[in-house]
Amino acid sequence: MLRTKKNPLVTDACGSEALLGRFQGNNKALEDIQKGLEDYLETKRNAFPRFYFLSNDELLEILSQTRNAQAVQPHLRKCFDNVVKVEFSAEKDSAEILGMWSAEREYVAFSQSVWARGPVEGWLNTIEATMRKTLYDVTKASLDAYPEDGLLRDAWFFESCAQAVLTVDQVIWTSGVAAAIQEIGKGKNKKALEEFREFSIQQIAAMVGLVRGDLNRLQRNAMGALIVIDVHAREVVDTLVRVRVDSVNDFDWTCRLRYYWETEEEEQDVFAKQTNTRFRYGYEYLGNGPRLVITPLTDKCYMTLTGALHLNFGGSPQGPAGTGKTETTKDLAKALAI
Repeated sequence: MLRTKKNPLVTDACGSEALLGRFQGNNKALEDIQKGLEDYLETKRNAFPRFYFLSNDELLEILSQTRNAQAVQPHLRKCFDNVVKVEFSAEKDSAEILGMWSAEREYVAFSQSVWARGPVEGWLNTIEATMRKTLYDVTKASLDAYPEDGLLRDAWFFESCAQAVLTVDQVIWTSGVAAAIQEIGKGKNKKALEEFREFSIQQIAAMVGLVRGDLNRLQRNAMGALIVIDVHAREVVDTLVRVRVDSVNDFDWTCRLRYYWETEEEEQDVFAKQTNTRFRYGYEYLGNGPRLVITPLTDKCYMTLTGALHLNFGGSPQGPAGTGKTETTKDLAKALAI
């Protein structure tokens, strides 16, 4: 730089062979450093695959502050669907994580504490596993606490997080419809589905009455999503009554997205089924957001996409802009919690 200042003529300043060689050498070294960095970041992304959602700059920002667990907070939303931040215990510079917050300010306490120690990708994996374990525990507890009569549910709605309530509601609905269809098939009660439809209408009326009352924002969000799902469920029962379904293997019933609480190898879990497909519920934390109103087209998209997933294929909805392709795909992901 000093030499250039003394003689600022461009050909003299830049024409030196030594200068060109140094620039080329530096460029080569920079490329090697870049490749080394890419390889290093790739090992971190392999250890915690959700780092693929972050840019190199963001990932470097996290890795350069590994001693400060709080530095991960701004990037959690990109790694998880709806975990905006995690709750550390009250002590200064604490490494104990007690729970998670959603964008809607819903808080879910973890089943067990997570300690933010060691490599960041290690304890982020533990957070992911704990998120799933916690949601499983909450869902199981919510299922056990479901009121026997199915109508006095006002207190039950708000005992656990919205996601667990929605899931259990759909599990109970599926078992109720399946039981009614079996009664018809065995000739015990030809009006079983119509009676279940009346019961569903009573449930929705009770929920609407609750929404008219004094609820906070979180409770109102949860009830909104629940009513959207239950109104669609009532329409499904209307269709089953109209086409006179009398077997649980009828296509008009199997084409629906249904939720079952099943036992598999001593382990109980929620499984979502549609046509001949079966998926274990994913327990990705979704927070307390709204759900899509399900139309016949949504049902067709779900059927095609679940069929594709079952065969390890991909699915690609096509159509004009603004018709809901992305939202439908995202809502199916919410339905399966993956």
